Amino acid sequence: MISNTLSAENLAEAVAIATDNVRNAGGPFGALIVTADGSRFPGVNRVTANNDPTAHAEVTAIRNACAALGTFDLSGAVLYTSCEPCPMCLASALWARVSSVVYAADRHEAAAAGFDDAAFYEFFEGSPAERDALLPVQRLADNGFDRSEPFTLWSSLDTRIEY
Repeated sequence: MISNTLSAENLAEAVAIATDNVRNAGGPFGALIVTADGSRFPGVNRVTANNDPTAHAEVTAIRNACAALGTFDLSGAVLYTSCEPCPMCLASALWARVSSVVYAADRHEAAAAGFDDAAFYEFFEGSPAERDALLPVQRLADNGFDRSEPFTLWSSLDTRIEY
């Protein structure tokens, strides 16, 4: 088993992946998942190339690793990324149980290049009124349906896979 110690070489590879992606009509972001056994799964930003706002490099690397490994749990893996992850990518890393994240450029360097995600950070840090000004999120009354039915059914299944 190969130890997954934090590595400047892996981070340099994530930056190289990002640079190559720019040359191939992608965004300037690259990522690399390195598992505890040393398996490596790159990901590139394809937001504009694929018209997919979720196709960030980190999410793509997580998707690639999970698909190849046949699991949604990347415990023990490190996510190396060319830039500080946005809130969506951080949430994806949390859901995937990635053990740590290592990045090169920070969000301010990304903003200087036209990739300013400050509004997203502010959304999560803001008050409910501030969040509503950016994106109203509201819960409606049940109006004749059981809002808990999916969870009740899920909880009763013997075949459910916990995550």
